[in-house]
Amino acid sequence: MLDDKVVKIATGLFGHYYEKADLPISNVSEREFGFGTFEKKIAFRHYSFKSLDLLKKHMVKEPPAFVHYSSSLYSYPDARPMEKKMWKGSSLIFDLDASDLHLKCQTIHGRGWVCQNCLDSVKAEVIKLVEDFLVPDFGFSKEEIRINFSGNRGYHVNVSSKDVFMLDSPSRKAISDYISGLNMNIESFFPMIGQRGMRLTGPKESDYGWGGRLARSMVSALERGTDSLAALGIEPAMARKLYANKAIITSGIRSGNWDMVKIPKKAEFWSNVMKNMAIAQSDSIDRNVTNDIYHLIRIPGTLHGETGLVGKIVSMSQLDGFDPMKDAIVFRQGVMKIRTEKVPSFVMHGEEYGPYENQEVELPVYAALYLLLKKVAHTSE
Repeated sequence: MLDDKVVKIATGLFGHYYEKADLPISNVSEREFGFGTFEKKIAFRHYSFKSLDLLKKHMVKEPPAFVHYSSSLYSYPDARPMEKKMWKGSSLIFDLDASDLHLKCQTIHGRGWVCQNCLDSVKAEVIKLVEDFLVPDFGFSKEEIRINFSGNRGYHVNVSSKDVFMLDSPSRKAISDYISGLNMNIESFFPMIGQRGMRLTGPKESDYGWGGRLARSMVSALERGTDSLAALGIEPAMARKLYANKAIITSGIRSGNWDMVKIPKKAEFWSNVMKNMAIAQSDSIDRNVTNDIYHLIRIPGTLHGETGLVGKIVSMSQLDGFDPMKDAIVFRQGVMKIRTEKVPSFVMHGEEYGPYENQEVELPVYAALYLLLKKVAHTSE
């Protein structure tokens, strides 16, 4: 739990920020709003406001640690229970978080901390979601897709196409299941896989959907080496065999012939590869957020109560060069003395800080606030 001094400092800074903050919220009067404390991200919900000005006045008067709104529009957004709100429709939301990626670096610094590898990895997942799924497989245009940094460890992807607005929860679940590779039937990609004596024909790199994705992933893994093949769940001995024959296997896949090298238990082997590929590509997506039409999501332009960073909108063209630990910083003026616990080294605004362990340090306000809200530092006595 944050001590009262930290809460007072953070609340004051947040309130000052919201006096001038630009919040890109459409249809304010038709949305439900929720607010969080520094201990609970959504402590209060079922709020509604007639205008953006009234919302901002509330946020300045009682600065929240977190601010959320509904991706859905309602006739009566403050009604309870949820059914009485009279749902009008909703955009399609994907929530990607580095803590769900099972990265090796997390075994060192834990899932609560975030390093550059975490941020780079979750960004790659966002690009993959948009470039490999939303645009080619579902036909959404990039103009219909909005990306914003969550303010901590990930990104929210918002699809505002009219084609998704009236989709119910089961339909949204079908989309997230597809992206996550759930319930895939191996026979749909390899029609001859259960027939003895038949050559195994399969998808080509140019094929639509998961079949083409499997072909491209295998070709790419063969090019990169045995570690990449192992990441697809292939045993070391088989990975070495495949890599040694990568030229003929790649040639075979490109012509639709997946039988260039003898593989025992083909159905089991390729089912396992597809399962691992799906996890590698999609496990970072919180499917509950996508499926739940009543879910509240953090408002772009608001502050994150665990970091002090802003949830910043980022276009696809900006995403590759976007640095959250620089571009999402708000409090750039002043310094603050704090006493740290054990803190790994970290980079903010291009400067490296730490590592620290039980010591008093003077840091820029944004760096000090980051450590205080991460609960790895305390105010200096």
